[in-house]
Amino acid sequence: MKKFLFALLFLPLASFAQTGNVIGLNVGNIAPEISMKNPNDSVITLSSLRGQMVLIDFWASWCGPCRQENPHVVRAYKQFKDEVFVSGSGFTVFSVSLDRPGGKDAWKGAIKKDSLIWPYHVSDLQWWNNAAAQAYGINSIPSNVLIDGNGVIIAKNLRGENLVKALETQVEKDPKKLKEKRKDKDKKKDKSKDKNYLPSRRDGILED
Repeated sequence: MKKFLFALLFLPLASFAQTGNVIGLNVGNIAPEISMKNPNDSVITLSSLRGQMVLIDFWASWCGPCRQENPHVVRAYKQFKDEVFVSGSGFTVFSVSLDRPGGKDAWKGAIKKDSLIWPYHVSDLQWWNNAAAQAYGINSIPSNVLIDGNGVIIAKNLRGENLVKALETQVEKDPKKLKEKRKDKDKKKDKSKDKNYLPSRRDGILED
């Protein structure tokens, strides 16, 4: 009986090991790349955020339920943006807007009005033909995908407090590992303050 229970506990880990290097849309897969312009017409890639926990959030300025969900996402961002996780340091949001052609002003206005203060906002302004939405099989919004610092999908479609609960399960609790990861994080901060340091990511419309 004990061996049987152990096998059941081990099965999810084995499954993860088999799928962790596969690009796909299932939990345990590597999330597909997204490369798209921000409101300032600079291209941002999802892979440039490796090392952080990232919520890929599909929304639009015209989507009422999305706008109602935004305060929950903002609260989660503020709560976890500086947290240390088992697989990642810090949490951010990669917002993909399904706004319509010619809807850039509405998109930018919604970002400002809803206080979406993270810097990663992208859209090709193609409505439901948005390239990222099609790649991720999105047929309704709001929709989201939570990935870890390695780009692996760990959860999908987290609404309200479920996002906070999912992030809490990923927080690093081992004191030794926590100390080491915080040390690494401080080193990266010091490096970013170096006047000769060239950041690898481009900012979006807003800054932290």
